[in-house]
Amino acid sequence: MQVKLLRAIQEKAVRPVGAAIELPVDVRILSATHKELAHLVHTGSFRQDLFYRINVIELHLPSLRERRDDIPLLVEHLLAQLNPPSNPRLTSEALTALCHYPFPGNVRELENILERAITLCDGSSITVDDLHLPTSPPTAADEKQRKESGHPLPLEPYMETHEKEAIQKALEQTRYNKTAAAKLLGITFRALRYRLKKLGME
Repeated sequence: MQVKLLRAIQEKAVRPVGAAIELPVDVRILSATHKELAHLVHTGSFRQDLFYRINVIELHLPSLRERRDDIPLLVEHLLAQLNPPSNPRLTSEALTALCHYPFPGNVRELENILERAITLCDGSSITVDDLHLPTSPPTAADEKQRKESGHPLPLEPYMETHEKEAIQKALEQTRYNKTAAAKLLGITFRALRYRLKKLGME
């Protein structure tokens, strides 16, 4: 794949699958990675010529824990993007808790936390309890292992399991009456149906 990409950049042409001739292309390439490409070049895992072709302008985006001042703005943006019908807002305590959380899963984890909180909140405000922040975030050793392996931590399955347990418990307590379960969870019936479908619980 690296050879094909390098050739396309150099020759400004690509050959579609099954085609006999190449087609000219005129594009700008924006690429992103969570790995140290210079190190991969040194170890031979990444082509040096391709590295210099794509490394014209390099931007380093710090992790969320390194730019905590951005969290309130990101929260506002993500809530607007998720666009819940009840339009809940974070309490000051909830926002403070987010600003102090280390976010090993970065912005994707923040988005998942907010999405879950919207589902479980009472509809008008999101409290600290609605956030369900992990009480035991990954250790420094876990983070080091993640960086060395180049793989993100599996936080999303953990959060989905936590949410499934809460919904399952509510369904059992209401004898699988979804309307009553939604009320018990403090969410709308529509929100419960959405979560059941997303979590594969229908």
